[in-house]
Amino acid sequence: MMKNLKFAVALVALGCGSAAYAQDDFTAQLKARQGQMRIIALNLGILGGMAQGKTEYDAAAAQTAADSLVAVSGINQDLLWPAGSHADSIEGTKALAVIWENNDGFMSNWSDFGEAALAMQAAAGGGQAALGPAMGTIGGTCKACHDDYRVAN
Repeated sequence: MMKNLKFAVALVALGCGSAAYAQDDFTAQLKARQGQMRIIALNLGILGGMAQGKTEYDAAAAQTAADSLVAVSGINQDLLWPAGSHADSIEGTKALAVIWENNDGFMSNWSDFGEAALAMQAAAGGGQAALGPAMGTIGGTCKACHDDYRVAN
């Protein structure tokens, strides 16, 4: 029985080591941060459509979208942006290497997004007119980060 337990522990340890090695290609981190950006885009699309009058204002839907933005802004970014996971070293990302050269600036931009998401959350239930200014603020945080840390389209 003890021999089987030691063998099982050794297999688990080997498996964990293999999983850690497999992570060196940054696939999981890249998928996670791309998913994060898709969630942001989806929710900003909902709020932007309402702000522009392209879709009917719905207080509950606006609040849900804003709440989602706040939730995403609380994700620990350190796990998603390992050094070396930029466009010059891997395919499928638009992240510039300057993210790691100026990580304080990058993280400051993420913090600005979080503050703007909180402002959107506070404004979301206030009607269509309240969405416009909040959209301008949050959109500005996205633009600032993309201008400095993302490959231009």
